[in-house]
Amino acid sequence: MELRQTQDGRVALLAYTALDRLVRGMGPHQPWVLYPTERLGDLDSVQPYQVIYLDPEVPRELWRQPGQQEAAR
Repeated sequence: MELRQTQDGRVALLAYTALDRLVRGMGPHQPWVLYPTERLGDLDSVQPYQVIYLDPEVPRELWRQPGQQEAAR
């Protein structure tokens, strides 16, 4: 799970339905957490987002690198 800003300025929640899809979409150094989809409303109350993208493939130049704390923006 990660939040990114879209080109039109919205905050997007990037969520992955399986670990292999996370690695394919965000790279092998992406931290992850297991979060139940039925509780995404709880997450929105703490960290608002406007759109959810499931299993997106992010360009490799935006992937986290080993030891990187924050995602490239």
